[in-house]
Amino acid sequence: MASGQGMPLTDVDWSRLPVPEDDGAASHLAGCQLPDIPLPATDGTEVSLARLSRAEPSRPVVVFAYPMTGRPDAPLPAGWDEIPGARGCTPQSCAFRDHHGDLLAAGASAVFGLSTQDTAYQREAASRLHLTFPLLSDAALRLTTALRLPVMLIEGRTLLKRMTLILEAGIIARVFYPVFPPDRNAADVLSWLRAQRG
Repeated sequence: MASGQGMPLTDVDWSRLPVPEDDGAASHLAGCQLPDIPLPATDGTEVSLARLSRAEPSRPVVVFAYPMTGRPDAPLPAGWDEIPGARGCTPQSCAFRDHHGDLLAAGASAVFGLSTQDTAYQREAASRLHLTFPLLSDAALRLTTALRLPVMLIEGRTLLKRMTLILEAGIIARVFYPVFPPDRNAADVLSWLRAQRG
């Protein structure tokens, strides 16, 4: 997320933002089989989440989906802060970066961010934020369409609503939706992973 007005990207007062409500748009996802759709990643690879999650069935894959990371040198879409759940992509990404090692230690085999921004745009964010995991691009909306992921239409663009998917053996095992505040999501996922290990 960016302000375009000089405000640090991680400087967010959550109490001033509208809280997203569960609109039921993700209620069909738990238990869904993942389609075998390779997505370009910021590390130069292509990742099929279906295949990857089947490779180590006992170790879940964590995928946090977000609308869009902004840039310090560009304004956000008009009215961005008034859209429930829109703001907070940078704090969410940084929290997953900071908890990355803990998530792997708690049993996750991999962590990915997912958005509909193209890979070149995502690479800038991954580099600037020093992310320790790849971002996946669904700019062609293939995975979004196949799974009917919750989206928002902003200024002619289809953006994912914020959610986190836990993938196990080719299936969506758990869905965190809605996610608020975004910077707490990684810690919530970590607590869930640790609880699963008993």
